Amino acid sequence: VQLQASGGGLVQPGGSLRLSCEASGRDFSTLDMGWFRQAIGKERDYVASINWGGLSTYYADSVKGRFTLSRDTAKNTWYLQMSDLKPEDTAIYYCAVKDRFERGVIYLPSGYTFWGQGTQVTVSS
Repeated sequence: VQLQASGGGLVQPGGSLRLSCEASGRDFSTLDMGWFRQAIGKERDYVASINWGGLSTYYADSVKGRFTLSRDTAKNTWYLQMSDLKPEDTAIYYCAVKDRFERGVIYLPSGYTFWGQGTQVTVSS
């Protein structure tokens, strides 16, 4: 599976961004997907995830109510809509996937098999 993350950039506090993660090389509908982020000097943290059927989404407490994870099966793409961004949201954002039958823990990086290259999000005035 190849993952291409995009959509990062510089935004002011309170602003919005939409990240995209496009998958290729694998049936989109067999994959559980997650977003993680890593700030400088910190560990990679869970942000949100969606199951292979698209019916279940989960969010870290720090982003709940501000971020929304969705997908477009026709485009093999997942989206992370981020609103009311804060300086503490600044990080490199990574998308990752695993096969739906793999028993990985969805809120841990070790639960995923394939990773995108990351896209930088900077929230600053």
